[in-house]
This record gives sequence, C-alpha cells and structure tokens, in this order.
Amino acid sequence: MNVKWKLLLVTAGCLLSCASLAQVTLSGVRYEAGAELRGGAKVQLNGAGIRYRGPFKVYTAGLYLGRKSAMPEEVLAAAGPKRLAVTMLRDIDASELGKLFVRSVEDNMDRASFSRLIPGLMRMSQIFTDHKKLAAGDGFTIDWVPGVGTVISVRGVPQGEPFREPEFFTALMRIWIGPVPADWQLKEQLLGRPAQG
Repeated sequence: MNVKWKLLLVTAGCLLSCASLAQVTLSGVRYEAGAELRGGAKVQLNGAGIRYRGPFKVYTAGLYLGRKSAMPEEVLAAAGPKRLAVTMLRDIDASELGKLFVRSVEDNMDRASFSRLIPGLMRMSQIFTDHKKLAAGDGFTIDWVPGVGTVISVRGVPQGEPFREPEFFTALMRIWIGPVPADWQLKEQLLGRPAQG
C-alpha cells in the first residue's frame, strides 16, 4: 500500500473517531461528548434521542458509557461507570413519572428479580414524588459509579444515599434499553444505532 493510501486511511479513521466524539443537540438540549461522574470517572456519549408519547415530545435522553456499545446486553453487563441524563421538554407530574419508571422496570424483569428490588424502587419513586413537578428544562441523571452505587440527581442535586446494588442500576437501564423499552426509537438512538424509518 502506498503512502498516499495509508495517509487517506489514517485521515478517514481520525474523522470517524472525531465524529464519534461530537456533542449532540436535540430540541435545544445539548449533550456533551463526554462527562465526568462523581469520583472523577469519565464517560463518553454513546447515543441520545427524544422520548415521544404519541405526537408529543416528552424528554431528551443521553446515554454515557466508559466504552461505546450498540448492544443492550453489553451495556447492561459493563462494569464501568455509566450515566443516563434526561432533560424534560414539557412539564410533567414527577410522581407520575416515578410510577411509570417502576412499571417499566417490572415490564422488563421476571417477578422474583423485581420483588427483590421493590424497596429500592419505592425509594426511587419517592424521590420523584417529593419533587412534585418537573418543568420543561429540568433534568435528572442516573449514574452508576463503581464502588459507590447508583446516584440519582435531580436538577443537579444528588438525592439521598446511593443505591448500592448493581442490579438496581441495571433494572433502571432496562426502562430505556431493555426488551420492552419505553420507546423503541429512543432505545435505538441511545445505543448509537441509525434511526429507523
């Protein structure tokens, strides 16, 4: 292979690599190419999209991982830091959102696994109930920090003690990337897959 072709391949590789690190803006909400979690753990944007309910935009979401992946099983099994960041696009009853999350977790798990997580899910639901309303522009994050646990922050403020069990974070992620996701199109976007249709 001559030098010209080698240079072209290196340049194309760099462009693909640089493109994969780009920030994404959806309905005015910007998801940076990378983020730093509690304790200095660094993650990169895997994918981002918009959650629709019928014709209405409800929120945007961005999935951050230590290493990019398009496979739900890999994302769920990865041991490193992870973040799901959500920004509301319309006002919503926060307690209703918490209940929907619990129902979505239940839809994506067997009954025995779900019943073991009920205390944590009730506590998570209470976090959202306490906030009463999330207005357009408000956001929350769900972080998995190795050695710490799941940290839920609302409007940038951590809510209580971390949830220590890794299964809890995995159960929450199934809301968006599990076998019965809240929104199939959003699942594809969070996994960095090309949009369908």
